[in-house]
Amino acid sequence: MNRNTLTSSGLLLLRVTFGLLMLNHGWQKLSGFSEMAETFPDPLGMGNQLSLIAAIGAELGCSLLLIAGLGTRLASLPLAFTMVIALFVIHGDDPWQKKELAACYLAVYAVILLTGPGNFSIDAIIKRRSDRPTISPKLTEEA
Repeated sequence: MNRNTLTSSGLLLLRVTFGLLMLNHGWQKLSGFSEMAETFPDPLGMGNQLSLIAAIGAELGCSLLLIAGLGTRLASLPLAFTMVIALFVIHGDDPWQKKELAACYLAVYAVILLTGPGNFSIDAIIKRRSDRPTISPKLTEEA
């Protein structure tokens, strides 16, 4: 295997693993929506229910996009932002043990944001198709 294949394999493993792990957090929030809606933290002043919906959207929707490698860099932004809020606002005064998980997720989402999804992704398939040369009708008539 060449370096590019190994790097893309590592990025695939990172995306799928952390996407699936975060899906679990989003699923717990979705399943407990009615119980959490009135008490969910509202650090941005959007309201408890809207904050919960935003967290679910990031943790479920963006995790699915991350796993597939579709709109990967864009999908990693809400996930990273959610972890910034969890790390520095929600758990800001907590001991490190409480913050550590959010810090790990944030580091992974930052890596994915900086590196992109790798070759084993829908983004890469789309890029390869758009990079293909197209045959102009004029060129085929002259040949």
